[in-house]
Amino acid sequence: MRNLKEHFLLDPQIAYLNHGSFGATPEPVFREYQRWQRELELQPAEFLGRRHNGLMQAARAALGGFLDVRAEDVVFTQNVTVAINIVARSLNLGPGDEVLTSDHEYGACDRTWRFLAAKRGFAYVARPVRVPLTSPEHLVEDFMQGVTARTRVIFISHITSPTGVKFPVDEICRRARLAGVLTIIDGAHAPGQILLDLTSVAADFYGGNLHKWLCAPKGAGFLYARPEVQHLLEPLVVSWGYQSDTPSGSTFIDHHEWWGTRDIAAFLAVPAAIDFQKQHDWAAITAECHAMLKEALDGIVDITGMPIYYPDDSWYVQMASAPLPPAVDVAKLQTRLYDEYRVEVPVHAWNERRLIRLSLQAYNDRQDVDRLLLGLRHLI
Repeated sequence: MRNLKEHFLLDPQIAYLNHGSFGATPEPVFREYQRWQRELELQPAEFLGRRHNGLMQAARAALGGFLDVRAEDVVFTQNVTVAINIVARSLNLGPGDEVLTSDHEYGACDRTWRFLAAKRGFAYVARPVRVPLTSPEHLVEDFMQGVTARTRVIFISHITSPTGVKFPVDEICRRARLAGVLTIIDGAHAPGQILLDLTSVAADFYGGNLHKWLCAPKGAGFLYARPEVQHLLEPLVVSWGYQSDTPSGSTFIDHHEWWGTRDIAAFLAVPAAIDFQKQHDWAAITAECHAMLKEALDGIVDITGMPIYYPDDSWYVQMASAPLPPAVDVAKLQTRLYDEYRVEVPVHAWNERRLIRLSLQAYNDRQDVDRLLLGLRHLI
């Protein structure tokens, strides 16, 4: 397998198998990020006062091309949590309404919905997506059985955080549209891990992280909204874009792009991240990481004797979880893997199960996986 470890700034002493949590940025992209920060400091008034809108427009154009959507239908956000807060806080939900979700969702977004449900009186309904999985068709049918006459919104991940499952969101969005239900997709782990065509996904709202699998700098994410539903959104932060003296022609952009004085270098470096992956044949990198991940999961099964939850490897890409014995102390195991074997990997409890989640990226090699397997043999 080709290895791009030399392009990343990661500590070479660590087997870093946790790209899914925070990502890692290649040195050329990080250099571009710092270049924009320095340019800001050369003349802050010019940069933020006169160049800001044009620079952001150019970066959005590159992002729109990457996502196969119009640039005016996407805005930069710090991360998916911010994107989901924009949408969830804007929607007029109250007593008698339901938001349908799965039990595989990310904790920060779950907390957002639970917070708003408690304040406004709507129900946040987590429908179990049972493991082991069976087929995409069965998953869709079972999940959509949770839709009732009170369901106003479906909120679901494209690729789940705890389990790495690639959900069939295209079909869920299609079925929801027919039922008159809004769809909000948490795409934190999708951009850069799968070829993402938001036009074909057809979600009403889609939030994505760019600092994870696209390898952009930390603090780069986005919110996409279909033109037909953009009027539903209110600014999360009311600033100069609201009732703008110099409107861009898009209320969506005006309300959600200008948050006052802030460092926009992570957003402006996104085109460099897109270019880096193009230059390094990222489809081939992804395929090689996927093959290595499949071998790693087989190795964990050999150690634990516990089969994984996926019927086949089409359910995951570069990130997947394997079950651990019920007696495992997850916090202790994660600490010992790091302290004794220098392996950075999340070990966590999910739905009364113990899981270890592997994320493999272009800088990983089989030595990283072998070190993990060695640690697990000794510690389990």
